Amino acid sequence: MHKIDRLTLVNTIKDMIIETTKKLGSSVVKSLNDAYDNEDNVIAKSILNKIIENQRIAREENIPLCQDTGVCVCILEIGRDLVFDYDLTEAINEGVSRGYTEGYLRKSVVKHPLNRVNTKDNTPAIIHYDFIPGNNLVIHLAPKGGGSENMSTLKMLSPADGRDGIIDFVLETIKNAGGKPCPPIIVGIGIGGNFEHVAYLAKKAIFRPIDDESQVLEDRLLEKELLERINKLNVGPMGLGGRTTALAVKVNSAPCHIASLPVAVNLQCHSARKKEVTLIGKKA
Repeated sequence: MHKIDRLTLVNTIKDMIIETTKKLGSSVVKSLNDAYDNEDNVIAKSILNKIIENQRIAREENIPLCQDTGVCVCILEIGRDLVFDYDLTEAINEGVSRGYTEGYLRKSVVKHPLNRVNTKDNTPAIIHYDFIPGNNLVIHLAPKGGGSENMSTLKMLSPADGRDGIIDFVLETIKNAGGKPCPPIIVGIGIGGNFEHVAYLAKKAIFRPIDDESQVLEDRLLEKELLERINKLNVGPMGLGGRTTALAVKVNSAPCHIASLPVAVNLQCHSARKKEVTLIGKKA
């Protein structure tokens, strides 16, 4: 039996939020620099340069990358040997609250979709729990912006639509989104499962490293083809044209019903803020 101290978890979440809203990951910065080098559209190149400069200023001056500091999405991988003598969800939300208040970050969460009353500390977070062997707690955290999230889509295709139907749906989503999700984007795609699970697959896809590729052949081939075809749409950085509409496409799949072909597309803006931290449980 192993435990992780509550205060350690709260402070870890707090620190992750403050850091990730102000510092873009090095792999994303590299992808942006590579896109700048490969872009031949003058306007697109200028926009990419400003995006790269923005992240440098944010890092050096310790200020948020974007005025939209997002809704906090957490995916926790919980070691089966861990036990918690406190409310895990409550502790995570306390960390989120401290991160957004002590970090002087914009609070963007409302209590109800209709009354629109702000919670004033950006809680509650969106939390997903998975279980893994061992005594580690792996925390994946992303402050997810509203603009890109608003342009995400889900559709229950027919199995007869097949691979071509998936490609058509993804391309239609990107074209309709235009500049609203603040491209260049990272495209997370879920295929399979059912109505609620396919959205989770798409969300998990944008948590993947930007330079990885799927271990599933069918998914890997889709990632490659879709990235090429999306970047031929001429949406470009901020929707003003160019060959850099997407930095990466990630496809996650799962088994599904014989009568179903669920597909979800979750878009992530160029400010692809995320962080991963592993806490090791101590023997109780």
